[in-house]
Amino acid sequence: MAVAGKGEGAPAKTLERFAREFDAAAKLSPEESAFLQLPSSTDQDRARFSWRYEALYPVLWALGFFEALPPPADSIDPAKLGGVLLSRGAKRFRAEARLRSPCEILDEADLIYRYHWATRNAQLHGQQSPAHLNNDVIMERHQALNWLIGCGELDWDDVSTDT
Repeated sequence: MAVAGKGEGAPAKTLERFAREFDAAAKLSPEESAFLQLPSSTDQDRARFSWRYEALYPVLWALGFFEALPPPADSIDPAKLGGVLLSRGAKRFRAEARLRSPCEILDEADLIYRYHWATRNAQLHGQQSPAHLNNDVIMERHQALNWLIGCGELDWDDVSTDT
């Protein structure tokens, strides 16, 4: 949430307050930490990290804060994600989090893999993505779900989204 917020241009004080309350600094990947520490960043970096909202969505789903993940056609409204975290605060958020079963998470990881394969296959053949699927949304969800299922116990920055 913190790196996506910075990518989106959230005020520094808001990000600092969030990072402090949720102890985010200790949980950041090396790339995320470097990005948050930059006094200024490029448009490309801001765009890249603002996509992390899409990775946060399946993580919050896996923790039971959303009933289902819709097909990855449209971007998530960041306010919807912020509402889950900011309205609860760190203590209540942790108390309410309930990890879904491994089967549910594996099923979702398998589905996102299939979505990703379908969009890549369409790209390779010069076709439009099927069912209006958004490849950027898919890539972020794919990384998050692969990270959730352990994907070789890799660090976040090293998680693969191969198809």
